Amino acid sequence: MTKLKSSAVGVMLVLGVAGAAMAQPPAPTPPAPKERQSLKVQIVLSRYQGEKKMSSLPNTLTVTTNAQPTSLRMGGQLPIAVTQMVFSEPGADSKPMTSYNYKDVGTSIDCAAVGVEGGRYSLRITIEDSSVYPDDSAAGAAKAGHPSFRSFKSDETIVLADGQSSQYTTATDKVTGEVVKVDVTLTVLK
Repeated sequence: MTKLKSSAVGVMLVLGVAGAAMAQPPAPTPPAPKERQSLKVQIVLSRYQGEKKMSSLPNTLTVTTNAQPTSLRMGGQLPIAVTQMVFSEPGADSKPMTSYNYKDVGTSIDCAAVGVEGGRYSLRITIEDSSVYPDDSAAGAAKAGHPSFRSFKSDETIVLADGQSSQYTTATDKVTGEVVKVDVTLTVLK
């Protein structure tokens, strides 16, 4: 009888533990993936010399929230002459031989978006812009027939709501004193 009693107690303990486990509320279900939304993001790179606007380059991207970043690449390659002196045979006079290397110039933009509270969107924007200094700039005048290149790079996060614009960065070129400004405008596509 003692064996039966201890076996019954063991079965009751096992059933009690199993019943307690079954009585607990179910584990919370994982959150559903966040809704995706299409956004139009306009990014304008402007260059100023003092108060005078020298150039304004608008770029527009369609970005989907909670998805892979959108990329834009616009530009070309410029040939850079490289001259070497070549000797045809030992002791002979050298002759110049010109070949070309190519330098990428243009604009690269990557933008990713995530919806945040209050109907706003967090935009991660990476910009790389390179170009040749114009001939009438300080660097252009100093180059004496040799190209000089300028570059600008920015990697920032900005939070905007539908229809909102912001000038989120400004930088000054050390050589020419030109100021680069970046303006961003967000529009939610319906």
